[in-house]
Amino acid sequence: MEFNFDKAILHLSKDSGLKLLIEHITLPKRNPSKDVYSGLIRSIVSQQLSVKAASTIHGRFLNLFEDGYPNAIALQNLDSTQLRAVGLSGQKTNYVKNVAQFFIENDLFEKDWTAVSDHEIIVLLTQIKGVGKWTVQMILMFVLSREDVFPVLDLGVQQGIKEVYGLTEEKKELHAKMEEIAEAWKPFRSIACLYLWAAKDIK
Repeated sequence: MEFNFDKAILHLSKDSGLKLLIEHITLPKRNPSKDVYSGLIRSIVSQQLSVKAASTIHGRFLNLFEDGYPNAIALQNLDSTQLRAVGLSGQKTNYVKNVAQFFIENDLFEKDWTAVSDHEIIVLLTQIKGVGKWTVQMILMFVLSREDVFPVLDLGVQQGIKEVYGLTEEKKELHAKMEEIAEAWKPFRSIACLYLWAAKDIK
């Protein structure tokens, strides 16, 4: 399932700040994979890296596997030095192995996520050491195409909303103001964030 952009744009255009962004930005086409496991692995591999570096290291990482897919049992059996050799830090090496172990132990590879709420998915997956709420929110948005996710701690969303709405608050005061503004975006807060990120990238 893909985002319902037509409905979202009609709704979000009622907000004067977003209306301007929507009129001037064409969002790139998306092709969500629906694979939560490999999405989590990729997210961990890519953390705190530029897009180019993340793509390079993720490519090298996938080359460690016979069919280019990070099979959980194969990943568990890889020596940590092999993972370090392709560019993963010691911490990331542990974290990707944690994801593989968690999915094996909880038999999550064939799980139907459609009936599971955003909150339940966050509670479940943040049990994995190395997987935080922000990471799961990205999975909800970019892998599962959940339309109403609002990652209030995301730096790009914070910068975008400050720019568009002229906010000067910081920390908890900023988060409260962001939540207040985004209330009007429901049930399409994920799509609003796509526009905020795109606006920041253009700038």
